[in-house]
Amino acid sequence: MAHATDDQSGQPRSGYTLPVFACAAAIAALRYLHQKTNALRSVTVILIEPAETAEIPIEQVAELPGGAALAITRSDPGDNLDLTRNTPVWAVVAKGDDDQTEPIRLQGGEGIGRRLTVGGKAAIYAYAERLLRENLSQGLRPGETIQVTIILPEGRGLAQRTSNAAFGVVDGLSLLGVTGIAQPLSAPGQLDIFRAELRQKAAVYDTLVFCVGENGLDLAVQLGIEPDRRIKTANWLGPMLVEAALQEVRAIILFGYHGKLIKLAGGIFHTHHYLADGRQEILAAHCASLGLPTSEIQTILANKTVEASLKHLQYLDQTTGRNWVEGVYGAIALRIDQRAQAYIQTHSERQVAVGSALFDRDRQIIVTSDMANTLLPQVWYAR
Repeated sequence: MAHATDDQSGQPRSGYTLPVFACAAAIAALRYLHQKTNALRSVTVILIEPAETAEIPIEQVAELPGGAALAITRSDPGDNLDLTRNTPVWAVVAKGDDDQTEPIRLQGGEGIGRRLTVGGKAAIYAYAERLLRENLSQGLRPGETIQVTIILPEGRGLAQRTSNAAFGVVDGLSLLGVTGIAQPLSAPGQLDIFRAELRQKAAVYDTLVFCVGENGLDLAVQLGIEPDRRIKTANWLGPMLVEAALQEVRAIILFGYHGKLIKLAGGIFHTHHYLADGRQEILAAHCASLGLPTSEIQTILANKTVEASLKHLQYLDQTTGRNWVEGVYGAIALRIDQRAQAYIQTHSERQVAVGSALFDRDRQIIVTSDMANTLLPQVWYAR
């Protein structure tokens, strides 16, 4: 398990994504069905992306009534602030039904989320499904069919600490990702890597676009922003803003999901949920400052996600003829710009222009601040 144990270099330790552990448990359960042995201590998973293998420890294997098998492993995401660390991952493999035509039928059990946007289908995404099918197919006997159920016993509870519901996933976690390697984006050592990339780009460009996550990186290109101007910050917005100032960057556009960037309006410059939240409170405060009725503010505070609160404001716009979304999010974007500029001034004694652009879970832009509108033409492709 080279990625999860090799920390001799002093670099942040990478691990594996949740689909890899689900796949490992399923491989072990299938092997038990064939060999009836409890001596299995690890299995090899072909990661596909990247083109390498991983040796994953197996914690327990057991036979279940009806001839099925259960195997358990535990998630190890490496040096990440990841809430799935050490969470048990179960896989139950049973013989296929008599009328089953597909070799492998995948199912989400307890703790695997349901995707409301596709009729409640289990949140087992493309990479996880491909990983499971390709690895398990190599262990099938001729003509054999199996049913595979992935279970995350702690998934329902853990999901309440994520923004999954904002993206239409309820009742559990997702088997999500496009690779088997979990890069330690939240580990302190990763900040040095981000800073190095920033220094390289600051030597070429004086205006950069900070993207909090993968959605921001992709959407920025779709909107015509030069790819080379993008910097992925993960949750390290504060240190990255200061580093940009020290590298004499003149202007920055903050580009990200509103559920992340809204924290900056409250002065929170490390956006990982383990460290600070306050999103609903920040949103409610801006609503109150613009005169939203008290009963509606109470609804905002009671919502579990800022995405739900955004939807509520959009509903109020439609039913009252007001422009609450424009007013509230315009004020939030302005406050983000002001707070970011003040943060840079405090920690670097330099002045940098900061604009912000916020999008929703559907990757639709909610608002761009006046400063962002001024800066955006400077970062578009040459036309």
